[in-house]
Amino acid sequence: VAGEFDAVIARVTEALKAEGFGVLTDIDIKATLKQKIDVDFRPYRILGACNPPLAHRALEADPMIGIMLPCNVIVQEGADGVEVAAMDPVAAMSAVDNDAVAQVATEVREKLARVIDSL
Repeated sequence: VAGEFDAVIARVTEALKAEGFGVLTDIDIKATLKQKIDVDFRPYRILGACNPPLAHRALEADPMIGIMLPCNVIVQEGADGVEVAAMDPVAAMSAVDNDAVAQVATEVREKLARVIDSL
């Protein structure tokens, strides 16, 4: 994705919001590794995104599905610029044999794909 790292974070957050997601967690890997083990690492953030209506539907379908929530989106700086990637909820939820969960996962995948495409 073109742009400075912090600007891309802001764009990702806005794109998630446009698809009904909020960012519940924001883990700054660079800062954490520096603080915990004094290692320098590239800018790398893990955004834990949640779409409350879809999360509610998934939790109603399978109360244990919370193990797989929220949906992680990473933003990392590499040699070729800033990269944004999102988990594939269909792949993640494939271990759960529940048609209602699979339907929610498909909807989440479509929304996350639109987020990535919009960047």
